[in-house]
Amino acid sequence: MWIYEKKLEYPVRVSKCNPRLAKFLIEQYGGADGELAAALRYLNQRYTLPDKVKGLLTDIGTEELAHLEMIATMVYKLTKDATPEQMKKAGLGAHYADHDKALFYHNAAGVPFTATYFQAKGDPITDLYEDIAAEEKARATYQWLIDMSDDPDINDGLRFLREREVVHSQRFQEAVEILKEHRDSQKYF
Repeated sequence: MWIYEKKLEYPVRVSKCNPRLAKFLIEQYGGADGELAAALRYLNQRYTLPDKVKGLLTDIGTEELAHLEMIATMVYKLTKDATPEQMKKAGLGAHYADHDKALFYHNAAGVPFTATYFQAKGDPITDLYEDIAAEEKARATYQWLIDMSDDPDINDGLRFLREREVVHSQRFQEAVEILKEHRDSQKYF
């Protein structure tokens, strides 16, 4: 059970209408290494993890939903004042034809979201290594988005999200060490 506080985890500001940048940010909304995939991955994997680390996946999975909300807000603000012609010119013509300016879970290339973007193996250490890799891929994607953006307000939010990916990766690495230590400890019966 969660308590939802009706505000973003970090403020989202946008300098100007920019559907081209929104097209790229959609990658973190519905792409393979985006926030939805991460949230679903962690909230699903937590059921087969030992109690020592189960709460970590619940916490980070929930935070990923907050990040998804931030990305959605960025995309919405970047496109809300765009004309159909601007959407088309930005490469979002097909999106506009199907969804107007509504958000839809797909990546920057328009490929719809799929559950094949994430795994749950059932082995705690294997799943945590998958999670570390997911966080590092998301960190890299955020850096590339920052590199392509000329909007200082958007970049502020993207830097926040990039740094949260670093923290999540570190936390998952700590969880791996906890589980390895537990696995390798002598057991007395």
